[in-house]
Amino acid sequence: MFKLALVFGTRPEAIKMAPLVKACRGVGHWDTRVIITGQHREMVDQVLELFGIEPDYDLDIMSHGQTLTDISQRTLRGMAGILREWRPDLVLVHGDTNTAFAAALAAFYERIPVGHVEAGLRTPSVQSPFPEEANRRLIDVLATWYFAPTERAAENLRREGVDPQRIFVTGNTVIDALLAVVEEDYQFKTPELRGLDFSRPILVVTAHRRENWGEPLVGICQALLAISAASDLQIVVAMHKNPDIQAVMEELLGADEQIILVDAPGYQEFANLLARCTLLLTDSGGLQEEAPALHKPVLVMREVTERPEALEAGTVRLVGSAKDSIVQGVLELLSDSELYARMSSAPNPYGDGRAALRICGILQEKYK
Repeated sequence: MFKLALVFGTRPEAIKMAPLVKACRGVGHWDTRVIITGQHREMVDQVLELFGIEPDYDLDIMSHGQTLTDISQRTLRGMAGILREWRPDLVLVHGDTNTAFAAALAAFYERIPVGHVEAGLRTPSVQSPFPEEANRRLIDVLATWYFAPTERAAENLRREGVDPQRIFVTGNTVIDALLAVVEEDYQFKTPELRGLDFSRPILVVTAHRRENWGEPLVGICQALLAISAASDLQIVVAMHKNPDIQAVMEELLGADEQIILVDAPGYQEFANLLARCTLLLTDSGGLQEEAPALHKPVLVMREVTERPEALEAGTVRLVGSAKDSIVQGVLELLSDSELYARMSSAPNPYGDGRAALRICGILQEKYK
């Protein structure tokens, strides 16, 4: 019997791995087990409940004020015990988190092959985004199988010397997850979202990356205040669970009546908010893939992106984290109807919602 481990620990990983869990658990003669680290606790639990996933192992590593070193150490130790006892034939990890890197390293130490879902994403500098860029590069040094979301990602791997026979272009599983939860008649549960006027334009904002902590986050908040003063936008800020981020946002934005601060909604809530908003302002990676699937333009508060396909397709624009650049980018998109139409109608380069089935099919072929 083929023994497969799927490991994740953050909300984005859980969302993107959920369709793969469903597909692989549907193969009757496989022993497919889910290992969660709990790098994000509450947010991961919400995703597990939404998709009906019961983890087989829970390392429960999260602690207040945890550092990157803490996450990696606890994941390595927890994974080592499971891998030695169970000995899966393959460990699947996703993306670029500390959970993914540490789980891949633990598998490597036990001489267990690693499959990297969302392999091959790259930016020019290993320092940006930090630590994600280093994590994904390191995972790709350790992996046996590479499931690249796009041809560009696959080309990055080939250029780095990865055997082309081990690389598969599958699309991104996040599109599978997104399309599964968006409902035309969805009723919001969050009071602040129920109170939105969907006949008026809505800007959805997320900001959480480490390079935007501190002064950049203050600048982002100042930009939102300027956008609010210059437009009639309803600005919904979905705040990350990090209390330091929330404290800054609440202090700087809490008094503006056009800015609605909400704790990061559950995935289905947020996906349906994306489906009904006008545009998205974010520093997230995955949202650069999700929002275009719903025909929503994305302005990215970063200087570079590991998703150049979105830039080339025209679904995404980089605006950086400087106040004036953010304000200009949002107001230009609102005032230029041709630009808005181009961005919202451009085809999404990240797939058709069948990535999980492709990956599962590839594994069935390789592990007969």
